[in-house]
Order: sequence, then structure tokens, then C-alpha cells
Amino acid sequence: MEKKGTWAVKKGFAEMFKNGVIMDVTTPEQAKIAQEAGAVAVMALERVPADIRKEGGVARMADIRLIKSIMEAVSIPVMAKVRIGHIAEARILEAVGVDFIDESEVLTPADDRYHVDKHQFTVPFVCGARNLGEAVRRIAEGAAMIRTKGEAGTGNIIEAVKHMRTVNEEIRKVKLMSDEELVHYGKEIGAPVEILKQVRELGRLPVVNFAAGGVATPADAALMMILGADGVFVGSGIFKSKDPRKMGKAIVESVLHWDDPKILAKISEDIGQPMEGKDIEELEVKLQERGW
Repeated sequence: MEKKGTWAVKKGFAEMFKNGVIMDVTTPEQAKIAQEAGAVAVMALERVPADIRKEGGVARMADIRLIKSIMEAVSIPVMAKVRIGHIAEARILEAVGVDFIDESEVLTPADDRYHVDKHQFTVPFVCGARNLGEAVRRIAEGAAMIRTKGEAGTGNIIEAVKHMRTVNEEIRKVKLMSDEELVHYGKEIGAPVEILKQVRELGRLPVVNFAAGGVATPADAALMMILGADGVFVGSGIFKSKDPRKMGKAIVESVLHWDDPKILAKISEDIGQPMEGKDIEELEVKLQERGW
């Protein structure tokens, strides 16, 4: 029998979410809506990214009572966020029994030098990345899932697209490199060569890569799948839309049928107004720039 918390178990658990949607929720009622819509997991937090961006201040791990109430409300896996580098928050969430921890740039970072050493935990972690170097560094630290960063809380997909394309372009470069070139490239982007060798062999990251940040419509979700995402995180996009139940179900369906435009057209009909979008150039704070 496989031991609990091994790398194989963590990585395999993350792969079970493939072709699925993970939704941010802030109440047990929202978690139930997400589950009924077909989400493969929920992310429990006190404020969705749009509200964190709007209200400012220090954003921390959600209250444990709230996380427990969400865990009791649904049967699907429950994830929760910790601040970058906040080992104590991670230990608390592991003790509570959450299914996955997101070391997230959406919350205010706790450490300006180090991310959490995720190998020290039995619970799996997901981390954000804007490029191959960031993704490989997070995997080296023990992340079992990567989410390509967009700009959370904006309803604007452009940054998620940019970073997914960047990771894909860099993977294509790696596939053509000799061992000597790979060592040099690893130094250049600050990435361990052993994991880069896995990327070269697989032609992709060695863990699942979900898209996140700015997904507001079924078409946004389908676009990220077309670009190669293994699944999609949806933050404010659902619960800031006019009809969260309808929008949630539509986004789940779009991830399942991303390569069929006729079905996508049907899914995208009469789903209500999506969340209001923001121009990235007008933002005072870009959450994606947290982490390194």
C-alpha cells in the first residue's frame, strides 16, 4: 500500500483534478453551489481575489472555523490558501485536514526570501508561476501542482494567456537543448537541471498545470484549455457574475468541451452578465508579481 504523503501520492492526487474546475468560495453556501455546478474542488478563503484587491490591507489565511464549515458542507476536496513562506499557516491547515494547500501570491506574502519547503508536509501544495523558471523552482520545493498565474480579481484573461504562452514557449526551447545547453539554461533561469531534464523528456511540466487569474466566462476557460492547461481555477469570476449558479455550471461544461465550438456556443448562451473586468494597465498593485 502506498504511504501517505509521498511524492507519488501528492502528484497522483493532483492529476485527479485534470479537466476540472476549482472554484474560490467564501461560505459553505457558495461551496455547495460550486459542488452542484460540478467543480472538482473548492478553494476556501475569506475574501475572493476581487474583494482582496478592492479592500487592500493584509490578506491572511482564512479563519479556521470558516474552513471547517466549508469542509463539512461539501464532499469534494477542499483547498485553502497560505501566505508565501508562512510555514505556521501551512502547518495549521495540514493539522485541520485540508486536502490541498495553495501557497498563494493573492494573500500578502509573509517571507520576502523563502517559499515553504513543501517536502516537509504530507498534504500536497499548489503554487503559481509566470514562467518556466518559477514553475520549476516551485516543483523543486515540492509543489505537486502548478497554476499559471493570471492577474487575480480582474476578470481580465490577458495575463493568464501571456504566462501560459510563456511557459509553453520555454518548454519548446528546452525540448531542443543538449545536456550542456540545459545546464547553462538552468543557471540562466534559476531552475534545477534535474527537473529541466524531466521537462525535456516529457515535453511538459512533470506536474499538472492549471490556469488561474482572470477567468470570467466559459470562453475564457475554453481558451486556457486550448492553450494547454490541464484545468482551470476560477476566483471572483463566478461569484461576481449576475448568476453564479448558471455561470459556474457553464464554466465547468466549457472545460469539459473546450474543443467543440458548437457545444461552447450553446453553453455560452443566456448565462447572464459576467463579472466586471479591469484594465491591467490601470492596476496599482499586480498580485502576480508576488513570489519569485
